[in-house]
Amino acid sequence: MRASGIFWLTSLAFLLAGCEPLSEVETEAVTDSPVTETRELESQYHNLRLRTVVEGLEYPWAIAFLPDGRLLVSERPGRLNIIDDGEVIKVGGIPEDLHATNQGGLLDIALHPGYDDNGWIYLTYSQGDAEATRTTLIRGRLDGETLADVEKVFTEGRASGPGRHYGSRLAWLPDGTLLMSVGDRGAEPPRAQDTADHAGTLLRLNDDGSVPGDNPFVDDEDYLPEIYSYGHRNIQGLIVHPESGEIWASEHGPRGGDELNRVQAGNNYGWPQVTLGRDYRTEATFNGAVRSKEGKTDPVIDWTPEIAPSGLTYVPGKAFENWEGNLLAGGLRSRQIRRVVFEDGIVVHEEELIREEIGRIRDVRKGPNGGIYITTDESDGGVYKLTPVR
Repeated sequence: MRASGIFWLTSLAFLLAGCEPLSEVETEAVTDSPVTETRELESQYHNLRLRTVVEGLEYPWAIAFLPDGRLLVSERPGRLNIIDDGEVIKVGGIPEDLHATNQGGLLDIALHPGYDDNGWIYLTYSQGDAEATRTTLIRGRLDGETLADVEKVFTEGRASGPGRHYGSRLAWLPDGTLLMSVGDRGAEPPRAQDTADHAGTLLRLNDDGSVPGDNPFVDDEDYLPEIYSYGHRNIQGLIVHPESGEIWASEHGPRGGDELNRVQAGNNYGWPQVTLGRDYRTEATFNGAVRSKEGKTDPVIDWTPEIAPSGLTYVPGKAFENWEGNLLAGGLRSRQIRRVVFEDGIVVHEEELIREEIGRIRDVRKGPNGGIYITTDESDGGVYKLTPVR
């Protein structure tokens, strides 16, 4: 059976059970493939060139850019790769306690801001076994084709049944602290309102995993000190604006109600007490939730129908000068990138890009040369580069 058929059967089973359909299924092993295709596409204000960088990856999740021009790409089943001019080089040293199933596995990648001096690479993954897993952050250094000096930086405090809502996006703040999202883990959404639980939160950590002394709840014994914001369902896109320092996050709603949020320290984003989405099975209000509530922060954008948000990036205008200041938000189910246009802090326009061209979009990253790099959430996935046509 083809992977798409397996996915829809799995989704149907979960819908009938009143649960969220899982985004991923496990399939055949990866094969290497060279650059194969370039195509040109139309969009508003820029014509685009979409180039295949590498194909044959199994659910590639995240991209990071090494200073020497090579790419690091994670595959959810548990592989880390160096991509060197289309060649896929497997990196050893991934922790043996990684448990890959459904949405879990090897997830995000981020280089330390001082990478040139210390060589630290940060990775998130689902740690555990078939009974229970936790969202976990490690760091290590490349030693040839091996991840060496690996150490655990942070582990979610409470284990959960494996498979859903790990969050796991990483972003560095200008002060050298690290943001890390942790999903609500799916089975018990009210955990996102439990301030003694890491589930459903955005965390702020020092680079060694310790707690910054100015975190919003660091002196409140009713809150875990790592929490920066809470009431999140499953943040899958996360950036820090390079000019304003604002934190932007895209996250999944239930049926409808996907969100783009401007995240502020200490705020409660409402899930599951507040949502614009609906129950999967009945389309009724989700578990008695309301659409807005005092003390809970509303989203900047409500994507209904849902796009199933994924990677998020900012366009600085170096290459895409007509898109300067826009956000690009990936979509899994919608199989597109959504270009979001702001004016005086207000969203004034959105455009759909590369819809249905390459499949489910998992990561969207601005490259060091101004191009936009994309991974696809497919059993035969790949890495693509988007540039303007001059």
